[in-house]
Parts: sequence; structure tokens; C-alpha cells
Amino acid sequence: MDVPKVINMWSGPRNVSTAIMYSFRQRSDTVVVDEPLYGHYLRVSAADHPGAREVMAGMDCDGDRVMRGLMQYQGQRPYLFLKQMAHHLRDMDRAFLGRSLNLLLIRDPAQMLPSLQRQIPRPTLRDTGLALQWELLQELQGLGQSPQVIDARDLLLDPPGVLGLVCAGLGLKFEQAMLSWPRGAKPEDGVWAPHWYHRVHETSGFGRYRHKTEPFPPALQPLLEESRSYYQKLYRYATSTRATYS
Repeated sequence: MDVPKVINMWSGPRNVSTAIMYSFRQRSDTVVVDEPLYGHYLRVSAADHPGAREVMAGMDCDGDRVMRGLMQYQGQRPYLFLKQMAHHLRDMDRAFLGRSLNLLLIRDPAQMLPSLQRQIPRPTLRDTGLALQWELLQELQGLGQSPQVIDARDLLLDPPGVLGLVCAGLGLKFEQAMLSWPRGAKPEDGVWAPHWYHRVHETSGFGRYRHKTEPFPPALQPLLEESRSYYQKLYRYATSTRATYS
């Protein structure tokens, strides 16, 4: 029996990552897991996140042990999709990266940061995940991988086109079912869902892209300048059909 393939999607917060998890959940051949390293990250970082104590009480907070178990996955479906946050990959043995497929999900910080601030009032570069995603991209390339980079804007402009390219890069066949899902909470949601998933629970598919037009918060301007260069470097690797919109 072939060992099922493990797919890690390394995202930052507020990047439509939960919608993508729901999309892969609809596949006929895939099981999904929601942020399995969140408890580990909160333990080692002491980050002040909503519901942190509840999260750590509700899951295994030893990241190495968590990933050892997941890498041994043998379920009824052949693929295991892990929605991961890049900044959760801290103080860990990263050897599993070479034995899994890896994606990166990014979003323009000018569009992401105001949303993040509603959950974390004083976000830092670490909270965006962008610097860590850039580090991770280089690490994976050093392992001989060519991880796909998904940009949230490009995905929302053309969900079937971008997902089709992503699936092809993973060696999967695109399934039309990936474009919609039932409204409401899902059994796979982490215990942090009440703090973060209000809007995605109202959806039944990928929403239309809407560019934020509200004035950018002045207090976030230094962080925007700090994070923008990482986003721009990552975007050069983006898998998209964006030529359609040029």
C-alpha cells in the first residue's frame, strides 16, 4: 500500500486559508487538518492570541510529536491536507518538510494587516508570517522542491483556474467540488474557530475579490513597509492566471 501524500499549506493569517482548507475538504480523495501546530506555537512563543489557553488545553502542544504522527497518516483517503501557519513552524525539527508536498499562501499586507489588527491589536512582522514564508521558500528550494506560491487576490479572481494549476502542480486532478462547500462550522475546525472564522462560516464558496478602499491605519504603516518587501519577493513565484487580468 502506498504511503498517503501529506500536503502542507504554509499561510499567514487572514489569507483565505480556511476557505482553501474547506475547498480541499470537498475533494473525494483528501482529508484536512486545521493548524495542527497552533498549540505548539502558543506554547513556545507565549503569543497573546484570542483563546490561547483554550487552544493549548484542547490539542497536543508538542509540535515534533504532532508532525511525527501526521507524517504516519494512513487513512481511507490517500491525501492529507494540513492547513498550517508559517509562523507556527518554530523551534521544531523540520526534517518532515523533505517528505511532504508544500505550498505557500500569501496576501498583500496592505489588504491583510487591517483585518489582522482586529484580532491582534499590535501585530508584528512575526504575526504576518511573511518573513518566515520567505525563509521557508528558500529552505524548501534548498531541499530540491519548487513549492507553489498562491496569492489570495489571484485565487479570488479566478478560483477554478488557480486551483487547477495548484492541483496539477501537486499531481492531483482538479475537482469541481472544490469550488463550493456547506455554510457554517465544519467538524475539522480548530477550537479557535469562534475567534477567527465568523466570516468564512457565512460562505459557501470563494467570494469575489474586493479591494479594500478604507484608509490604511497610520499605526500600521511601519509594519506595512517592513512586510511589503517580503510579499513582493514571494509574489514573483506566484502560481496564477493573472495574465488574464493585465
